[in-house]
Amino acid sequence: MLKKFTRLDTGALNKPPDAAPELETGDNEIVTDLYSIRVRVQQRLEAQSRSHPDIRQIPQIEQKIETYVDEVLAHDNLSLTASERQRLLSLILADILGYGPLESLLNDESITEVMVNKYNEVYIERGGLIEPTKVAFENEAHLMRIIERMVAHVGRRVDQVSPMVNARLPAGYRLNAIIRPLAVDGPVLTIRKFARIPYTAQDLINNGTLTSPFAAFLKACVEARVNMVISGATGTGKTTMLNVASSFIPARERIVTIEDTAELKLNQAHVIRLEARPPSIEEKGEITIRQLLINALRMRPDRIIVGEARGGEALDMLQAMNTGHDGSLTTIHSNSPRDTLRRIELMTMMAGLDLSPRAIREMIASAIELVVHLDRLRDGSRKVVQVSEVNGMEGDVIRMTDLFAIDQSQSPKGQVVGMLKPTGLLPKFDQKFVKNNVHVPKSLFTGSAL
Repeated sequence: MLKKFTRLDTGALNKPPDAAPELETGDNEIVTDLYSIRVRVQQRLEAQSRSHPDIRQIPQIEQKIETYVDEVLAHDNLSLTASERQRLLSLILADILGYGPLESLLNDESITEVMVNKYNEVYIERGGLIEPTKVAFENEAHLMRIIERMVAHVGRRVDQVSPMVNARLPAGYRLNAIIRPLAVDGPVLTIRKFARIPYTAQDLINNGTLTSPFAAFLKACVEARVNMVISGATGTGKTTMLNVASSFIPARERIVTIEDTAELKLNQAHVIRLEARPPSIEEKGEITIRQLLINALRMRPDRIIVGEARGGEALDMLQAMNTGHDGSLTTIHSNSPRDTLRRIELMTMMAGLDLSPRAIREMIASAIELVVHLDRLRDGSRKVVQVSEVNGMEGDVIRMTDLFAIDQSQSPKGQVVGMLKPTGLLPKFDQKFVKNNVHVPKSLFTGSAL
């Protein structure tokens, strides 16, 4: 008599038989069947690939997996409907060829981050808020196998010699993995997802990050070649904002982007993308952002965009802004616009040159003109909360003036209602608008709200 599955459970495929199943029927035999099918199919595939390496091509592997699944089902007298069989095949293919239990999370467009704390503890970020999932790996070895497959796809490795890795997956997602002995409780995997189609200014207006008038102001600043820093804490949307700001650069200009992990997606035709290279297993061949930035200055750029300044490259960025490369853009991790300048000062000192604090501050004050600061609010929303102009020195202190600031309140439903309001002050760099023939109405800075 044929045994029949009553429900196909995703988690059951990746749990050993003694794991606590969460099936509507409570039938442990179903869990055992699903798990054993995947294990036996994978064992047969590995044995076959050792004796016949030619089947390692993807089409041949898929055909073999399908054949082995049918053989195992027939051997165990298991009966599946066509849809159940296809679902089982998809799950096994994902585990053997893809990213295993994470496949469904990575394919979910509403999820922006996947965080694996342990093999049986997976969290996601959705709508700016973190929530747990029921997704789990079989054990630590299973999680390591998936991590190794991910980094191998992009020519990287993670092992006891190199227990940390940063990589960019083929889909453009940013991956960070850290394993034992550095990760005490086992491998930790973090994947930051980015929209396959880059967000536009209108998208940010629709989700409340920007307002239409502020988007117009941002566009005017980019067209007028205002040197701009986009700041904020981790996960506040700095890269997304940088991508939107970069989209306003005129198509006739030559753009060089420099990133630790290439994430920016510009639609202009004349774009050169540079990506830093980590050292090899022999600790050789590293190419830093600072080296790329120095090289970019020899590439006749109209605009230089640094994905994120983290170290001594801040000095080279300031020098580029001060030597004719107006309109440069970068992002900085910080808690406020004022803190942004402090961090740039500290990073400039990391360049190793014997410069006095005052000399560094004068360089910052003459190079950077605008700081756009983002924050992730209590309800998970990301918003521009402060826009500050850098306007010279006063003694040994860099002067900053707020042009716009958010006025926060909370709705009865717990949502943060914030409106970006002008302070009534005009920017000192308004002559750049005139010089570059960019019209910006003064009412933008004196209106009641943006």
